[in-house]
Amino acid sequence: QVQLVESGGGLVQAGGSLRLSCAASASISSFNVMAWYRQVPGKQRELVASITSTGITNYADSVKGRFTISRDNPKSTVYLQMNSLKPEDTAVYYCNANRYGSAGGLLVYWGQGTQVTVSS
Repeated sequence: QVQLVESGGGLVQAGGSLRLSCAASASISSFNVMAWYRQVPGKQRELVASITSTGITNYADSVKGRFTISRDNPKSTVYLQMNSLKPEDTAVYYCNANRYGSAGGLLVYWGQGTQVTVSS
């Protein structure tokens, strides 16, 4: 079992910043894609940002220009730097990792989530 542990969530005022961390028990270079998702009660989990093993990044339109996903391979950690936070960014943020298993199936892993609350 691959473990993903998120940290860095908390309460912040609108316009503030937080940096989320996702520490993986396996080398993050072994994953084709790592990503951050977020979810609020009653809504589907949505993709916030992703980064491929080759460094290609993608962002949801709602966070583009404000959030940055990055990785530190030696530390087996993926980060989400969140700037200019808005109340609508309030959610539980989940780390996600994906890779193709030796049997050919896609393996998907999730962290436990970390709460981000942005007050106005």
